[in-house]
Amino acid sequence: MEWQKKEPAIKIFKGCLNCSTAARIAPMEMTIAVGFGTAIVMKDGEQIYDGERDWQDGKEPKSVQYFEDMAKLDPDHDWQIVKKGPMHGETFQRQGENNWVCIESNEGFA
Repeated sequence: MEWQKKEPAIKIFKGCLNCSTAARIAPMEMTIAVGFGTAIVMKDGEQIYDGERDWQDGKEPKSVQYFEDMAKLDPDHDWQIVKKGPMHGETFQRQGENNWVCIESNEGFA
């Protein structure tokens, strides 16, 4: 049985014109980090990765492709990427192979 509770795609809030990562579908090369804020990966509502921790530790944050490869091996789950920056924030939900859809977009926390 494959996991299937797809949230609807939404209108994108672009936020900062210089640094927005606004997209309806997350590109596979997008890094999971915002530089200041929160950037995490969730699997069934449980955090499994913190991109900001990698950033702060001087490591290269992982990309969407890294988690797409994981999700392909274990697809029966709700996979989400949550990014909260000062000028914008997005949540992407995996809705099939190579398809991470923006299901939430906001003005950020500042």
